[in-house]
Amino acid sequence: MSNENVHRIEYDGRQIILIGTAHVSKKSAEEVKLLIEEEKPDTVCIELCESRYKAIMDSERWKNTDIVKIIKEGKSLILLINLIMSSYQKRLARQFGIKPGQEMIQAIESASEHGAVLCLADRDIQITMRRLWRGLGFWGKAKLFYQLLLSLVIDEEISEEELEKMKSQDMLTSVLDDLSQSFPSLKAIIVDERDKYLAQKIKETSGNKVVAVLGAAHIAGIKKELANDQDLNELSKVAPTSKMTKIIGWSIPVIILGIIIATLSVDKASGIDQIVSWVLWNGSLAAIGALIAFAHPLSILVAFLVAPISSLTPLLAAGWFVGLTEAIIRKPNVQDFENIAEDIATVKGFWRNKVTHILLVVILANLGSTFGTFIGGADVIKQFMNTFQ
Repeated sequence: MSNENVHRIEYDGRQIILIGTAHVSKKSAEEVKLLIEEEKPDTVCIELCESRYKAIMDSERWKNTDIVKIIKEGKSLILLINLIMSSYQKRLARQFGIKPGQEMIQAIESASEHGAVLCLADRDIQITMRRLWRGLGFWGKAKLFYQLLLSLVIDEEISEEELEKMKSQDMLTSVLDDLSQSFPSLKAIIVDERDKYLAQKIKETSGNKVVAVLGAAHIAGIKKELANDQDLNELSKVAPTSKMTKIIGWSIPVIILGIIIATLSVDKASGIDQIVSWVLWNGSLAAIGALIAFAHPLSILVAFLVAPISSLTPLLAAGWFVGLTEAIIRKPNVQDFENIAEDIATVKGFWRNKVTHILLVVILANLGSTFGTFIGGADVIKQFMNTFQ
């Protein structure tokens, strides 16, 4: 098969054939099918990790989702970001009449038909997102989340020029391409690191002839990285929370409590004012966050009551309690899980679906509580300084 998207490489006595695909093009699936039929490879590598493979192959996967477990493990934000990116894919699919991941599905089916070994060559999406998240500071995270929410709310038609650009990009990359202008570290984690990971997995797979089905944007990087050896364990590590971050996390509540106690010992009335300020700022902003997410009135009340306490320890988050309350009151049913794939294609559906709605409640309540901590803490310090002048 002669095609500008096909790249043949001889490596260590083996033939590696890379085919660059356009994730928004029906033609790519046809090219993948034809290439595998002609080459009859021993192994077919695809740009999917196990979780993304299951997502494509198992349409019933959402039925087994434990929303309470997700909240307790603090994975609400990661799941929400993945769903927002999926909603982008769904809107794109509607506009151009395509099926996201169609060329990957074709590669899976063709590998099975020709008896080739299937290799899931990409790094786990959860690891990619966690490495990305750890690399951003508080304001970077807030900005990233805001821009992702904005992409969910603004449902613009994609122009032909933008479509042509996307045809040379990996879908995950295209979703976050604009963000890379604000966050240069995004490209390094989402594209460059994955180029290294994919190249190493392709090299390590079995078979004398290997066909690798990849997003076109990865081809250049993978061809370069095939000449280098990579440590997959190192690329899969998620750095633990730094000691400095832990110290800062515990320092804030200790300082706030210390200031309030010191003020109470000198001026009881001023100390009480500090406590009221802390409670009102934390509680009110967390409640407003829950309100914006259209949480149940009881969930909003829980946000107000819990935030002033949870803000005094890094081990707790107001959104967890608010989300669990919302999950109990408005427990998602089987239909909610079944409809996720369709509902995330629209803003209305995102808020209407009980599963995604609970995730929004958790995140927005946490965001409100975080702002409440900064503003309430600043007010406590201000009153302390006025008292001791």
